[in-house]
Amino acid sequence: MNKFGKQQLNKNFLSAALCTSVFVTCTLMSTSAKLQAQTSPPDSVTAADFIDIFEKLSGAHPGFRKAHAKGVCATGTFTPNKDAKYFKGANLLASDTLQSTIRFSLGGGNPSSDERVPGVRGMATQIKLPDGSRHTFAGNSSPNFAGKDPETFFGLLQTFLPDESGKPNMAKTGAYIAANPSTQANAFWSQTTPAPASFANTPYFGLHTFFYQANDNKEKVKFRWNIVPKLGNVGLSKEDAAALPAEFLENKLIEQVQNDDIDVSFTLEVAIGQDTDTNVDPSVSWPTEREKVELGTINILKVGGKACDPLNFDPNILSSGFSSSDDPVLRMRSPAYGISMGKRLSNQ
Repeated sequence: MNKFGKQQLNKNFLSAALCTSVFVTCTLMSTSAKLQAQTSPPDSVTAADFIDIFEKLSGAHPGFRKAHAKGVCATGTFTPNKDAKYFKGANLLASDTLQSTIRFSLGGGNPSSDERVPGVRGMATQIKLPDGSRHTFAGNSSPNFAGKDPETFFGLLQTFLPDESGKPNMAKTGAYIAANPSTQANAFWSQTTPAPASFANTPYFGLHTFFYQANDNKEKVKFRWNIVPKLGNVGLSKEDAAALPAEFLENKLIEQVQNDDIDVSFTLEVAIGQDTDTNVDPSVSWPTEREKVELGTINILKVGGKACDPLNFDPNILSSGFSSSDDPVLRMRSPAYGISMGKRLSNQ
């Protein structure tokens, strides 16, 4: 477990550690023997199952993304580091600057989410290369995914569904988290991380493992990427959050971008993996001492507009030389994003 989850998580904490980033508020409750029997993930799930459960949890919102429904579009540039170690010759890094379309968002499927509430924030960046190809970086503010595979994550989401009382059973969720260790680092992060002061003051994590292989067929480079805000990581106290309107993030980002004295930009950084680092489990962070390489800088130039509307920010959309790992969560994203996009564009 990384620095966000090194503390020992006892059963009382786990019963309380319900992921607020996914739709509900954490509550400390006892766990019954009956609930302990409901802690196993399903044997298998499909992309359509995820779209269905997102709608059950957040309601039907035609025309919106099924996850990360609430967001704001921005446009900017990507300035590559042409001398990036291990990545020299990559088309992604061959130009001086590249056009980028960026979408900042809140986790969950509710387009009316309260922005003062702690939880996952997202940053998806699609970079357009001169040859017309695209490269997508889509990450979350949580450094660990809420499950080692789609089945474990789906089982967690199922615990948020209302029971016969019409409300989610918090004890059921606590029991599931206690029984499934790969959900615990994300739960710990959710319990201890305040709401961000701005999209521009939030780090974003790619979570998944990718590879790069140059045209000369050298050995593949294994990496995970992070996006680091140059303005630093700034969270809101409960008092500061309560003083804000329910919607403030877009206006705050506009204010920062329009201020000539503020550099709203992010460093795209990768950690170089070793053989011992998992390729397939996004709930596990790699050791912090891994070698870091800077690939470039994402600059935010304008906030607003509809440039994001027709885009699919699937993180498996990669430029030449790059490839995805066999991470089952990463593999599930493509069909899920595709279904969500089809429904969104057809106003479903």
